[in-house]
Amino acid sequence: MATAAPEQATEVAEEEPKKKKPIVLIIGGVVGLIVLIVAIVMGTLYFTGYFNPKPVIEAEHADADGHGDKKDDKKPGKKTKDSPELTRFEYTYMQIEREFLVNVSGSKKVMSVQLAVMTHYDERVFENVKKHDFALRSAVMDVMRMTTDADLVKPEFRKELAVKIRDAINTLLEKYEDFGGIEEVHFTNFVVQ
Repeated sequence: MATAAPEQATEVAEEEPKKKKPIVLIIGGVVGLIVLIVAIVMGTLYFTGYFNPKPVIEAEHADADGHGDKKDDKKPGKKTKDSPELTRFEYTYMQIEREFLVNVSGSKKVMSVQLAVMTHYDERVFENVKKHDFALRSAVMDVMRMTTDADLVKPEFRKELAVKIRDAINTLLEKYEDFGGIEEVHFTNFVVQ
């Protein structure tokens, strides 16, 4: 019996590694399957362009002032001032060279004004104003011709006229250049005789 006991011990020792082999194979198969699934997903993402750099969309193209944004490549960029506490836009002005002289509607009076325009966009706005000078002069004079004697005595007449002129200029610039950009119109000379 002494010889039988060691044989049984060897058989028991041989059976234990046989049980571990199927478990190792199952674990290896599961790990291999996971690696294969990850490789397929990563390959699919790579070939569909998921890892390609995304195009940068500038926030400046969002136009909050409502003066048009039909062609982004023609829209001027805003000028900024260096300020430690917040971003501020730099306002630039341009005097329109020639004065505007029109008859007051229904009156013998004439109105003569000199205008300056203001923007916080870059020089392209002023280049567009110069480029379309004749059309803008006509539009401004059409607005001014609508003035009556009754309008002249209103306390807010000049502010209202400035807004109407600004809107007429921006409408015309949007028509020809797809962007207005004029923020305010200022009178540098205003005479009614």
